[in-house]
Amino acid sequence: MRVVVAVGGSVLSPEDPERVAEHAAAIEQVAAAGHSVAVVVGGGSVARDYIEAGRALGANEIQLDELGIAVTRLNARVLAAALDGLAAPVPAETYEEARAALARGEVALMGGTVAGHTTDAVSAAVAEYVDADRLVYATSVPGVFDADPNADADATRFDSLTPGELVDVIADIEMAAGSSAPVDLLAAKLIERSGLRAVVLDGTDPERIVRAVLDDESDGTDVVPESA
Repeated sequence: MRVVVAVGGSVLSPEDPERVAEHAAAIEQVAAAGHSVAVVVGGGSVARDYIEAGRALGANEIQLDELGIAVTRLNARVLAAALDGLAAPVPAETYEEARAALARGEVALMGGTVAGHTTDAVSAAVAEYVDADRLVYATSVPGVFDADPNADADATRFDSLTPGELVDVIADIEMAAGSSAPVDLLAAKLIERSGLRAVVLDGTDPERIVRAVLDDESDGTDVVPESA
């Protein structure tokens, strides 16, 4: 099976090397089971710090996006170091490079790609590009909710959604001022377009990623195409 794992920067951060090592061990376990793995790494708090500094100094939004992309690629390099030769030390910067890495039998690593695209969207795009069987979003929340759980104590988690339902839910959350969704709207639309099977889960425990791939078990939200 070909799997793309999106690891949020809030989940995997160079500020916690032990956590990076745990995620590397989980990825190694999935690869050792015979699966082809690509990993897209987010920027997290480190990226936000650079973006806030850049904004205070007058950088425009494209420049701020590029700062964030640079941090995601640095985070990917840290993960590459923990993977002990399973991945190239320099992350792929294009979907073609990621596919070539998979063809060589490597774990393909990516950060961001271009301004305006989050790593959520990059993950969905690379999954579509390499014809992945599964897309796993390892986030800081345990799935997709009907509202932002950080802002609404009564938010309810969905056990499963169709891709179209995911788009509707994410659109509603993003329209609420100050709210944040576990994946962004562009990512949701790419998942819908490509008919991807996806799961959104709490990635703070990397073993959840392993179970989602190897055992098809998750306590997160499964996004299942209607055709399935």
